[in-house]
Amino acid sequence: MTENVAPKECAAEVPSKYLPPMPYADIPEPNSLRKVLGPSVIMAALSIGSGEYLLWPYITTQVGLVLLWAALLGVSLQFFLNMEIERWTLATGETAICGFARMWKPWGAVMAVAAFVTIVWPGWATSGATVLGFLFGLSTSGATWVAIAALVAIGITLTVSPVVYKTVEKIETVKVLAVFFFLVVVMVAGISARAWGDVPQIITGFGTGLGTIPGGLDAALVLGAIAFAGAGGIGNLAQSNWIRDKGFGMGAHIPRIVSPVTGQDVALAATGKMVRQDEANMGRYWRWWRVANIEQGVSFWFVTALSIFVFSMLAYSTVFLKDLPAEGNLKFIQGMGVAVSEIVGGWFGIMFLVIGGASLLLTALANVDYVSRVIADVLKTIYLTGNKRWSESRLYFAFVWAMVIIGVSILLVGFSQPLALLVVSSSTSGLVMVVYSILLIQLNRRALPAQLKVRGLRLGIMIVAVLFYGYFSVRLAISYGGMLFS
Repeated sequence: MTENVAPKECAAEVPSKYLPPMPYADIPEPNSLRKVLGPSVIMAALSIGSGEYLLWPYITTQVGLVLLWAALLGVSLQFFLNMEIERWTLATGETAICGFARMWKPWGAVMAVAAFVTIVWPGWATSGATVLGFLFGLSTSGATWVAIAALVAIGITLTVSPVVYKTVEKIETVKVLAVFFFLVVVMVAGISARAWGDVPQIITGFGTGLGTIPGGLDAALVLGAIAFAGAGGIGNLAQSNWIRDKGFGMGAHIPRIVSPVTGQDVALAATGKMVRQDEANMGRYWRWWRVANIEQGVSFWFVTALSIFVFSMLAYSTVFLKDLPAEGNLKFIQGMGVAVSEIVGGWFGIMFLVIGGASLLLTALANVDYVSRVIADVLKTIYLTGNKRWSESRLYFAFVWAMVIIGVSILLVGFSQPLALLVVSSSTSGLVMVVYSILLIQLNRRALPAQLKVRGLRLGIMIVAVLFYGYFSVRLAISYGGMLFS
């Protein structure tokens, strides 16, 4: 049991056995919605990749629209998960993972390892290169070399950015705007009347898959698709890091990650400060909370839900139940490209592949960024607090290049099946989400002042999230446990 040893001028509720006591400080005035847009745009950009463009359209090609309810429910649950992550960071400036470590120090290491293990597989870079390879006629080996070049380019881009967050935000904002434009084009020109008429199947299919998974789909694939209906895995927890670098709430008191080459580094640990519990500060906090909810709802929930729906409807309109061999090499995406070219026009097929391939490569960039952020924050804040040599920025860039080098190595040894790589990443991410959903409830019930605790409807929805992700994780464990003992 963690003991609080905070002095009188520090927040007594915050566990301080493993990290320093948290002093009170003033929260700045909230910015307008226009000025705070960004963190959830990155989250949406992270989402518009494996789940939205690949996994859910693939599932739709096999079983139709009857499982799409789980995707839309998953996105909605992730909205509330993300806001509970933001609740802690808005109030303290600390990441949620550091909050977990306040309750039990090893949680920091557990989450850092989970982030690395689930994302180090270069499925996004490989998938993006494979999709672009369909357009340019590249062989499998040619696509692999494109993926390797993309990983190296990601490392260089992040390394030379003076303020890394700003670079990532700008790049991913362009991606989201391009994808949104394409979604509008798809709704107008790419979805058949039959598909629009079958939309009620999403509602009538509610609960499908809770028993027998239809179409003989693999349990890991379904769990992975549900976890990645949105950012998925530790990617949701990275929302803490992004809003902190954007200066949301008490995050304004925390140094940002800068390039060791072009930026001015700061070696301070990112332990937080609790928002002062007086009327003026509480008023500012709740205005921050309102703006953050709107930013998350518009930038993340709406864009992500729309992406899943539209890309799945496009798959349903074009290649549902068609015989497309070798799906592990994303041939169903190639089949969709051919089909939409025939139905709508060659220009549309080209746009479909360009948007998809580029989107996946930029998802790879966001993945490398957030995993490196999470690990650097954990190491600096929890384990290297007093170390003057290893700042969070230096740790960040060390892990950026570790991700790049390991990803390249995986591809060079020949493990380059994109769908398999994504299923490995996504299914393990689903298991992690069960754990941190429980930890978020504990953190925001026990370690925040009474005015800020999660309660009521949001607490109920968090419990639903635990049950939802937990159920499919148990299904996965039973499925693969049975295979081990058969």
